[in-house]
Amino acid sequence: MAIDFNKLGSAEHDPVVDINTTPLIDVMLVLLVMLIITIPVQTHAVKLDLPTGDPPPVTVVPEVVSVDVDFDGTIIWNGQPLPDRATLEAKLLAAANAPVQPELHLRPHKLVSYAYVAAVLASAQRLGLSKIGLVGNEQFVD
Repeated sequence: MAIDFNKLGSAEHDPVVDINTTPLIDVMLVLLVMLIITIPVQTHAVKLDLPTGDPPPVTVVPEVVSVDVDFDGTIIWNGQPLPDRATLEAKLLAAANAPVQPELHLRPHKLVSYAYVAAVLASAQRLGLSKIGLVGNEQFVD
């Protein structure tokens, strides 16, 4: 069992200088799994405190007033054309001062200028009507 010192310097018996990375990868994977387990699960829920109990029943069904604005700016109140803007404001004021405000359903014509519709909305808001809805919007979808 003699050692041949002449062969120690040959390429066959050179020591391996590369590091063995297999244990390092194993440790890294274990740490990754531990990190994933310790991260809390994120929920995308919103916590709300909702009221309990039943709401009171609706005792009075509100009246529905239909206001149409024709293509030329003519205002029609429940099927009756109004002669001028003062008549519209008088009817809006009477509706606003009613004990139970009616629902105002505003239905503009497809070809009417926005200025006429905006004027009706502004008058209704200024006189105190709060239940205003636009009806017939499907005609504006192309």
